Parts: sequence; structure tokens; C-alpha cells
Amino acid sequence: VQLQASGGGLVQAGGSLRLSCAASGRTFREYSVGWFRQASGKEREFVTGIRYNSMTYYADSAKDRFTISRDNARNMVYLQMTNLKPEDTAVYYCAADANVILSNIRSSSGYKSWGQGTLVTVSS
Repeated sequence: VQLQASGGGLVQAGGSLRLSCAASGRTFREYSVGWFRQASGKEREFVTGIRYNSMTYYADSAKDRFTISRDNARNMVYLQMTNLKPEDTAVYYCAADANVILSNIRSSSGYKSWGQGTLVTVSS
């Protein structure tokens, strides 16, 4: 599957953004999808994930502020981000794999396909 992330931009602290991840492929509904982010000078980190059965998982930093959802009919996954903070500034990547086991849902090594990333900048 090929992925394309979009929707990043510049937003003030407290604002909202919705990121989109568009996927190719007829079997997208069988894939688990994760959002990861990488801030400048830092390692890539898990943000949230949604399995093929729509079970969702969040990093502590994303709970209560971010929501992941999917629309299998459109081959899309969305990341709604609210109450954004300057520390959310990063390049956000979506990743997908049809064989992510539960113990790997938060690990970048669990995903084979990656989008190109979209930059989110939150100003204070």
C-alpha cells in the first residue's frame, strides 16, 4: 500500500488541525495504520494507531486531545488534533501494515509502508 499524508501547517497554541492519510490499494480495510511524529533532533515517536478492526491506541501525550479515525470506503485515515501545544511541533508520518501484531502497534518497526510526512508547527 502507498500512503500520502497531508494537512499539516502552522497553527497557534490551542488551535486544531486535521491530518489526512490517503492510501492506495483495494485491501486497505485489512491494514492497521499508525501516526508517528519526529521533532527536530529527536527520535520518531508513536502518536496513535488504529487497527483493521477500528480499535484505537494513543500515546499519553495524545490522549484526550487527538482522535484517529478511518474511512475504509475512501481509503483514508484521519488524525484530528485539538488543543495543540508547541511541543506537538514535528513532522507527522502515517504508516500502515496488514500484519501489525498488538504488541507492535506502538512501534515504528511494526509498519512496512510509510507516507512522506507532513509538517505541523505550533507557535506559542
